[in-house]
Amino acid sequence: MNYIFFDDSASDNLLPLTFTRPVAELRIGITTIREKWERELSAKISFITKDYLSEKFKLVEADDNILINGSIVPNDMLVNTVCALEPDSLLFAEDKIIAVRLGQDKLSTFSIDNLDGLKKTELSKDDFISVENPWDLFAMNDKVLRYDFEKITAGRESMPISETNRVIGAENIFIEEGAKVECAIINAETGPVYIGKDAEVMEGSIVRGPFALCDHSALKLGAKIYGATTIGPHSKVGGEVNNSVILGYSNKAHDGFLGNSVIGEWCNLGADSNNSNLKNNYAEVRLWNYPKQRFVHTGLQFCGLIMGDHSKCGINTMFNTGTVVGVSANIYGSGFPRNYVPSFSWGGAHGFVDFSIKKAFEVAGKVMARRGIDFDETEQNILTHIYNETTQHRK
Repeated sequence: MNYIFFDDSASDNLLPLTFTRPVAELRIGITTIREKWERELSAKISFITKDYLSEKFKLVEADDNILINGSIVPNDMLVNTVCALEPDSLLFAEDKIIAVRLGQDKLSTFSIDNLDGLKKTELSKDDFISVENPWDLFAMNDKVLRYDFEKITAGRESMPISETNRVIGAENIFIEEGAKVECAIINAETGPVYIGKDAEVMEGSIVRGPFALCDHSALKLGAKIYGATTIGPHSKVGGEVNNSVILGYSNKAHDGFLGNSVIGEWCNLGADSNNSNLKNNYAEVRLWNYPKQRFVHTGLQFCGLIMGDHSKCGINTMFNTGTVVGVSANIYGSGFPRNYVPSFSWGGAHGFVDFSIKKAFEVAGKVMARRGIDFDETEQNILTHIYNETTQHRK
């Protein structure tokens, strides 16, 4: 069987995080949604995605294909139901298409708005988790992280934890090969703690699960982490973090608070940068929504910062409650910048100017080279498309 991810309206609601990736490449729990499905299906999965992303996230076709909604987090029941789909049939819940089984002849005309003539099987939305909005990544991270922990560690033995650490709930801690954890305080009674391959928890760090520190990432000296938090691969984090998700390849290496937030890839938060995650009047937080071009209700009292890929902020930056920062923005200076910072903006509370694509290329090339990754023509084309697509936002 050949498996393919597709996106629905969630892709636009999840902007700016999905400017640079299909929805299935978002991280929630320990792994990305794609990695979860590939683990469960023991198969590689390709993508039907936006044209400008298709060179990086390619489509593989076959005679028999199961298309899976990239916003849906797998579970055992769902995987079994998807695998049992008959040819020319679909799985749905209310208005949500979960999966479709099609022959190659129908792939080219596939559209979630035109699925007439297919056999239909209905599930309840209570049967699965679907990532529909940016805040879902941290709001549902606790449940998904616990599920990932059970799946990833089942039947395996953790590396021993050093006696220099103070540990509560040692049975809920799993340390991968090559990881270093010394002189830390870890409370895993509140949720599992996963330390990825070659990751490091430096001395004085305090961790309260559920928590995932993914491969090749580091907690800096004296970091304070509250669950449910995920730090993606190749990231460095210090200071205080609460219920946040860092997708990967990003740094918050110094003191400062990050709470109820999602940070994309190739981002950097300057020393002593802070975000508010609670309004002074304790009111519901509203967040910028790209399709509606306005702020929408989140239903949350706690909601912090959503930051797209390649964005940066200078030292002592202050982000107000419910701030959205686009792709390749650079924020600095005193005072609170506005709650919505368009992609490729350069400035702060006193105003923004256009961050030219040429300068954005220079920064991205240097940042990615530090991780041994080439900022190639494919990556350049993606950023160029986003720059052109978001021109109107900067006006």
